Amino acid sequence: MDRATWEAGLRADGYAGPLDRRMEPGQTAPEHTHPFDARLLILDGELILTCEGESRRYGVGDCFELAANIPHAEAVGPQGATYLVGRRPRQATAAA
Repeated sequence: MDRATWEAGLRADGYAGPLDRRMEPGQTAPEHTHPFDARLLILDGELILTCEGESRRYGVGDCFELAANIPHAEAVGPQGATYLVGRRPRQATAAA
């Protein structure tokens, strides 16, 4: 996906950003959560996301979303990873 299309979708869906981020080769982030929904677009390198014991690799042009409060770990490939991230406050759910 190209950056302009991704950013337009980000705004349309209520995400703030984007923020430019970089993880260096060998860098990892052990399992953690975020209090916001995240949407990422990989610009360079490779990001490996692990959720519930399952790892998935994302490369240049790939985008993905991660809902708030989902435990996950992050790692990068040998070239590191440069990516854009949009953040959206957790959506309140209606009371039942």
